[in-house]
Parts: sequence; C-alpha cells; structure tokens
Amino acid sequence: MKYFLDSAKLDEIEEAYHSFGIDGVTTNPRHIMASGKPFMTAITDIAEWIKKEGLEGYEKFPVSVEIDPYLEDTEEMVEAARKISAVCKNFVIKIPCIPAGVAAAKKLEAEGIRTNVTLIFSAAQAILPAKNGSLFVSPFIGWKEANGEDCKQYIQDIVTIYKNYGFYGKTQIICAAVRTPKQFVDCAVAGADIVTAGLAVYKDSMVHPYTRQGMETFRDAWDNTAK
Repeated sequence: MKYFLDSAKLDEIEEAYHSFGIDGVTTNPRHIMASGKPFMTAITDIAEWIKKEGLEGYEKFPVSVEIDPYLEDTEEMVEAARKISAVCKNFVIKIPCIPAGVAAAKKLEAEGIRTNVTLIFSAAQAILPAKNGSLFVSPFIGWKEANGEDCKQYIQDIVTIYKNYGFYGKTQIICAAVRTPKQFVDCAVAGADIVTAGLAVYKDSMVHPYTRQGMETFRDAWDNTAK
C-alpha cells in the first residue's frame, strides 16, 4: 500500500518524503488555503520542488490538484484541468464525483490527462470512474466515520467490485481523509492501493505506549550493563 500526503505545504511535503518515503501528494482547496499562498503560486512551488528532487512524471510521484469547486459544467472542467495539467506532468487532476465531473474525467483521460475522481462516498460512485479509466478514485473515510458510519465494508466493496471487473490496479483506490492509525489498518486489510493523510496522522501511526515502555525498560537494562 502506498502512502500519500494531504498537504500543499512544502516543508511538510519535504519532511514526509525524506522521513517517511511518501509516494505522492494530494491537495484540495483547504490545503492550498493552509499553505498561505495563492493557488497558482502553491502548485508552481510544488512543481519546482518535484523538479529539484528529480521526481518528474506522475508515475514517480503523483500530485493530485483539484479544479475550481464552483465548476459544474463538463467543458469548463476540462478547460480548467488542461491549464493545471500544463504546469507539471506530475499533476493528476481532481474532479468531483458528479455527472459532469465523471464526463470531464472521461474526456481528460482520453487526452492523456490523468484524473482522480474525488468526493466519493459510496461504492456505487466508484464504478463509473474506473470503467472510464481514471487513474485514481478517492473514497472518503474520515468524513463518513465522523458521521457514525463504519467504512471497512465500504472500502472492501469497492475492492471486490474492482477485482470482479478487472479494474483493480488500473484505477487505484485512494482512501482519502484518513485521520487515525486504525483507519490505515482498515484500508490495508480491505486491499486499498493508497491511503492519504496529514503528516500528523503518519506520526501518530508510529506511536504506541508499549514502544515507549519498552525503550525505558531497555534503557534501564543498558544502564546496568554498560558500567
């Protein structure tokens, strides 16, 4: 399973890449806002970082960038996606899972512009993007679980459907809005291709009280044998 970082902050991207070996980045308008930069500046800075690190090409390090969320016309979505895609060949265009968005993603994939169909909240929504060849789909986890829904079966259903019809691995499943280490595990057990989360969540997933207890036990023993 691959790990993507939810962020548009260069310092977080660099830390996550060099410390945890993240495989890509996902952004959305909230991440851009948190970066403190205008949209084009934020994504251009990410493109420059990619070039500096020698990671050019979406196959090496995909970065999902979302189009203007006000757009609900297919042709306007396609035009916006073309402009964003032209900034960097690592950019995968995030398109909302609405009828016009699914149609736009199909057109963009036919042009060779890779897409990530996002804001998916049911297994039914995940089928058409895969049938149309989108590179990624992003079923959301954190939002659903915050609303009292258990997401394990939902992700498992998408994985099963994709395996049934030969979509699995061709359209990759990004479990999005992952907010806890348990959700990492649930997604991995279900067979999702990717999880995407904030840097703090990755750090939390490395923490366990018994690990700290074990370190203290071993330090005490070390002190008594290193004299």
